[in-house]
This record gives sequence, structure tokens and C-alpha cells, in this order.
Amino acid sequence: MKCPVCVTPELLMTERQSIEIDYCPACRGVWLDRGELDKLMARADDDAGERRRDAARDTAREAPPAHNAHDDRRRHDGYEHDGHYRPQHGGYRKKKSLFDMFDFD
Repeated sequence: MKCPVCVTPELLMTERQSIEIDYCPACRGVWLDRGELDKLMARADDDAGERRRDAARDTAREAPPAHNAHDDRRRHDGYEHDGHYRPQHGGYRKKKSLFDMFDFD
């Protein structure tokens, strides 16, 4: 059979996964016999379904254990932040202003 585009060269035939494919070595055109496109589409649908099942299986993992903030000893690297602003630690300090340098008494 001759190539419908180039007209001169003969089409070469190859078989891949039980599907006959005719192709032109000059223009690299590909032609399929009747029913071959349907076979390709069915195979593509089967492959896509299998990939979706594999992806769903990979993403359906067990959830990590619940995190409890009170049990997290590394959170503050050994320092407890709840006691830093108590009066024995100095508490909150009043901001100094420029007028604190001068004694107006």
C-alpha cells in the first residue's frame, strides 16, 4: 500500500501488542486498519484505570499519630515559656522614654 500523503513510498507494517500499525518512513505518517484505533483506545482506558487504582492505593496511607502540644518536649528546647514573665523573672518592663533621662523632681 502506498502512503496517502507522499504517494511514492510504500508503507511499512509493524505489530505492537497485537495492534497492526502502518507507517510511512518518509513523512512519518501513521495509519491504522479498521478497529485498531478502538483497540488502542480500550487499552489506554485500561491503563489509565490501572494507574488511578495504583495512585489511590499509594495515597491511602495511615494518618500520622495525633500531636499533643503538652507532650512536645522539643518545642521550646528545654525552656518553659509560661514562667518567663512572672514577677520573679522581671515580668513585663515599662518602655523607657526620652524624658526618663531627666530628673524633673
